[in-house]
Amino acid sequence: MQLKPLARSLAVALSIAVIAGCSSTGGTQDGDSYGSQDGRDGSASSTSGTGTSGQYSSTTSGADRGQQADSRIPDVKTIYFDYDRDTIKGEYESVVMAHARYLRSNPNANVVLHGHTDERGTREYNMALGERRANAVARFLNIQGVSSSQMSVVSYGEERPAERGSSEAAYSQNRRVVFNY
Repeated sequence: MQLKPLARSLAVALSIAVIAGCSSTGGTQDGDSYGSQDGRDGSASSTSGTGTSGQYSSTTSGADRGQQADSRIPDVKTIYFDYDRDTIKGEYESVVMAHARYLRSNPNANVVLHGHTDERGTREYNMALGERRANAVARFLNIQGVSSSQMSVVSYGEERPAERGSSEAAYSQNRRVVFNY
């Protein structure tokens, strides 16, 4: 039947529309804006040496690249979050989509989503926030057609910082979800 591909396409389009509609333009409930005074938003770039758009190192082009790329784990395995937020930033949607494509095309692959926070807040709050961040990524992947049985969530809260220190630069490196295959 033709209904299943149509339903899948409709689900993908709807999920993208919902995510776009829910995306934040910055700021907190009390009116503070995200980022520093020099115009940077404080979010960290990937530490793997590739940008968020350079997810694959393949030099092939066109449809071959799409099929070949789906068979390899994406290079970017960490996405970052704003302070005290569990919503996926628009700049990382392409990263999560690449992981969704990989997991859909490799149904035997499994991923553990590690949720992390910076040190601000109580231990209990940070454990819950890390879990909410990892669950947000899991929900996004599930909407994109990834089986729930391929994913598991672990929250480390503030317990495993990527960067030690009490600066915004260190904090922004620690507010993350890591894809662990």
